[in-house]
This record gives sequence, structure tokens and C-alpha cells, in this order.
Amino acid sequence: MTRAAQTQPTPGRARPRRTRVALVPGPAGEVRRRLDRLVEHARGHRRALILTHDNPDPDSLASGVALAWLLERLADVTAVVAYGGIVGRAENRALIKVLKLPVVPLSRVVFDDYDLIAMVDTQPEQGNHSLPSAHFPDVVIDHHPPRPESRLAAVADVGRQAGATSTVVTDYLRASGLEVPSAIATALFYGIKSDTRDLERETTRPDVEAYLWLFPQADPQALAEIEHPRLPEDYFRLFHTAVERAQVYDGAVVCDLGKVYYPDLVAEVADRFLTMNDVKWSLAFGLFRGSLYFSLRTRDRRMNAGKLIRDVIEARGGSAGGHGSMAGARLPVKGLPLTARRRLIRHVVQSFVEEFGAGRRRPRRLV
Repeated sequence: MTRAAQTQPTPGRARPRRTRVALVPGPAGEVRRRLDRLVEHARGHRRALILTHDNPDPDSLASGVALAWLLERLADVTAVVAYGGIVGRAENRALIKVLKLPVVPLSRVVFDDYDLIAMVDTQPEQGNHSLPSAHFPDVVIDHHPPRPESRLAAVADVGRQAGATSTVVTDYLRASGLEVPSAIATALFYGIKSDTRDLERETTRPDVEAYLWLFPQADPQALAEIEHPRLPEDYFRLFHTAVERAQVYDGAVVCDLGKVYYPDLVAEVADRFLTMNDVKWSLAFGLFRGSLYFSLRTRDRRMNAGKLIRDVIEARGGSAGGHGSMAGARLPVKGLPLTARRRLIRHVVQSFVEEFGAGRRRPRRLV
């Protein structure tokens, strides 16, 4: 295992040592106080590891890189951004390549080399990250609903009314008064744009304000390259498979993709099927490296996709997260015999379909 090239190693630690500060939503003046508390806690540390969720999306990548930049300039802490899993989606790979974002795979990290650990766009109990159980984050910044363990972090800014973690970190940048590099502004802008589907999904006033503040600082040519990348043949083959395998219920589409070559494809398929006429629920899932990945989308404002997917998947030993209209989950099935896996999938799908209100109806094929 090689080390991310930085300075002399500093011993890591397993649990937070300093006074805990739980950051809660507040007016604009409170954002500066949150930033000051974050910087105050970070000062005195030497090396920070900022961890995204596994198979990171633009929101997680942008939030991590922007937080690292802030810690280096305001707290004089050298920071490394790392991710578990892979960056699979073409747009996400383009984001890193075009903007030259300094992120590294977790395989290049030695945790004991860092004396400060932060998590962005995920939380300790979320289960979609690769932080070893022997370590606990000092800082947790995430726009998703708060989990109990997050409050044990020295600094926790979780559960804000925001559609993207990039919005939360952009608030810090605005409060800092620093001139933001174009690459970071562009990454954060795209993070908000992609997580809220261009301010159409789970959007709040802070998202709109951050979006408009970042827009004139973002690089339009870089954004065009990121949003319209070249796609491999496998991408089109998988969507062909998705159309063939889709099962249509009354107001819902369920699609078993089989094996996928990266987990983000599951979310792309779920997003796409939700655009069909009269569809209120879209569920897609696929197998990747011994785990089933689920993505759930809904137009039904009376329902909460995050709560539903947690109820269904966590009861079966998986991990899940999300909020009102979108959610995702991972269910380990490595070593499970094929017949048992198929039975598990049938039970999981039936649980979802019953919650959709279509449990007594037979599905039809899309094609």
C-alpha cells in the first residue's frame, strides 16, 4: 500500500478528542460562526483526510475538494481527498479529469498518517463509505437526514435544508470572503446542478442562492466537457438491457439490470424511467462486486424514498440512505447461492411493489 504523497506522517486516532460542537441550521450570520468553529477545531492538526462516500458522485467529490481547499487556507492543514470504490460514470470521470481535481483512491491512503478525518456527503452510520471501524471522523458534513452517530463527531453539520452537500460547503466559501478558484467553483456548481437535477429536485432556497453565486465563477467550457463526455459501448448495451428487462406496474417501473460495470448506472436507469408518462415510482438494481445496488426515485410527494429504502434494505442487513424523492442502498450478497439470491431479490422487489400500492397487480414488460 502506498501513501498519498504529503508531509511527515502524524499518528491518527480512533475517536474524537476535542469538545464536540453540533452545528445546526441558522441564518446567514450563523454560517460564519459554523466556519469559525470548523477552522478552530482544525487548527493544531497537521494532516487531514477527507473521505467521500464510495463510488462518489459530483456532489461528494466537489464538497471534498472544496473543504480541503478551505482547511489548507484557513487552518494551515494539509488535506487529502480520498474515495472508496470507483469513479465509474463518464460525467464523474470527466469532472475529475477536466478540472484536475486532486482526489485519490482509498488504496493509496494509510489512515494512521492523518490526525484529522472528515466525511462529506455521507455519515458514519450510512454504510456507503470505507472508513474502517477503528477510526471515527472529527468532522461530518452532509445534507442528508442526520444519523445519531454523526452527533458524536467533534464538528457535525448534517441534515440541513439543502438539496446538496455542495450547497453547505459553498456557504462556508461565501462566509470566508476568499476568492474561489474557478475549478472549485465549477465543481461545486456542477455538484448542486447534478444532485438537484438543475434545481428541479429536492431544491431549497440555499441551493438556489449557492447556484447563482457560483454561476458567474464557473467555467462554461469545462462544464460543457463534463456534461457531454464520450461514452463507451457498454453504456448503450446496458440501457438496451434496461429497456428489455423493465417491468411496468400501475404507476411504477422496476428493473433488474443483472451485472453492471459500475454502480452509478443503477441510478442513471432509475432516473431515466421516472421520466415515463404516469410513472410515480422507479426502482432499478444491479449486481456489482458481490453487492446488489438499489436506486429508488419517486414523484409522489406524500412518500419518502429514503425512509422506504431504509425500511426494506436495512432489515435485510444492507445499508441505505436518501431523502424525499431519491434514495440508494447496497445489500451484500457475496457467497450467497444463486437460488437464495434470486429468492432474496423476489422478496425485496415484492416489498417495494407493495409499498408502491401495486402489490396485487401483475407487471407487464415495457417491450
